[in-house]
Amino acid sequence: MVWIIVAIIAVIIIAIIAMYNGLVQARIKVDNAWSQIDVQLQRRFDLIPNFVETVKGYMTHENETFEKIAQLRTSWANTESISEKANLDNELSTALKTIMAVSENYPDLKANQNFSELSEELRNTENKISFSRQFYNDTVTMYNTKLEVFPSNIIAGMFNFKSRDLFKTENDEARKNVKVDFGSNS
Repeated sequence: MVWIIVAIIAVIIIAIIAMYNGLVQARIKVDNAWSQIDVQLQRRFDLIPNFVETVKGYMTHENETFEKIAQLRTSWANTESISEKANLDNELSTALKTIMAVSENYPDLKANQNFSELSEELRNTENKISFSRQFYNDTVTMYNTKLEVFPSNIIAGMFNFKSRDLFKTENDEARKNVKVDFGSNS
């Protein structure tokens, strides 16, 4: 009888250890996934000054967009939370879409090799950011699910595991298509 009780206790302890380790591994995956997004977003912010300088000579009336991009870069450096970075990322994506759309009106700019190379780098980076976001959200969803399902939710509560935020659009404006109006001159 004692051996049965010892065996049951051993199985429970092993189960607790396995669930705890699974939660730790999931949390580490979430941190890694966020790190991958952060790296790609930083890469995009590093490419932007060269891109803006290339475009500025051709698009003299787009100063408001250029100022917005400079402001977003400054805000990025001072931002810590995932939701704030997601919001800044959405605003920057909108500004970049505007520049790309407006560039269609400047054939000399489109023919510029530096612009073409930087545009391609930004497109590649945008694709990497998109994949990184998807991976991050999938990883966070799996982690948060482990925190909610029985019996791992008991272990998560005992060891104070906290749910993580998804990387999502905070405002309706970022979900809309970019509107470009060539009729107005600034």
